[in-house]
Amino acid sequence: MAFDVHAVCTGFLYAVSVADAMIRAGTGRTALVIGAETFSRILDWEDRATCVLFGDGAGALVLRAEEGDRGILATRLHADGRHNDLLFVDGGPSTTGTVGKVRMKGREVFRHAVVNLADVLGEVLSDANMTSEDIDWLVPHQANARILDATAKKLGLPPEKVVVTVDKHANTSAASVPLALDTAVKDGRIKRGDIIVLEAMGGGFTWGAAVLRY
Repeated sequence: MAFDVHAVCTGFLYAVSVADAMIRAGTGRTALVIGAETFSRILDWEDRATCVLFGDGAGALVLRAEEGDRGILATRLHADGRHNDLLFVDGGPSTTGTVGKVRMKGREVFRHAVVNLADVLGEVLSDANMTSEDIDWLVPHQANARILDATAKKLGLPPEKVVVTVDKHANTSAASVPLALDTAVKDGRIKRGDIIVLEAMGGGFTWGAAVLRY
C-alpha cells in the first residue's frame, strides 16, 4: 500500500507515527517513510519574509519490525487549526482552484513554535520514561536557527547536541528532519544505540515529536 500524509512541516513525524502504529498492529512489517517538498513552486519571490527561508528537498527512513530495543520508543502529535492564518498557503484546489503562495507572520509563528515544541518534547520524553539528560541528539525540523536555539535552551540541551542543517538546505518543511538525520548519521555523530529525539512544527498549526533508539 502507499498513501500521503499531509501535515506540512510536521508531515514526516505524522507519517513516522502512522507507520510505527501500523507495524505494531501487524498490518505490515516494513515501511518506507518519505518527506519531500518543492517549496520553490509556491514561494512569492517578491516576499522577502518567506522566499529566503524555504528550500526544496527529500529524505526517507526505513522502519522495520524486529526483535530488540531499537526503533521508535514514543510519539506525540498535535494540531490546532485556530492559528491557520499565521502560516498558510493562500490558494489550492479546495479554495481558489489555483496554486497559492506561502504566507507567514514570522514573529507570531516563532512564539507559538517555542512554546509548543518545548511542551511536546516534555510529553514525548515522559511517555518514553526519559528526561532531557537521556537525549544523545535532538534532530529538529530546520525552521530557523532562532527556534532551534530557543527550543534547546528550554530543554536544557547544550548546542552541541542539536543537529543543525538549516544553513545548508534552508527550511525544507517535511523533508528537513530526515535530511538532518541523514547528515548526522553520515558524518558519524549519530551512532547505533543513541537516543534521538525528532521534533517539528508546521502551518495549521501541527506539531509533534518522537523518541527513538537508533
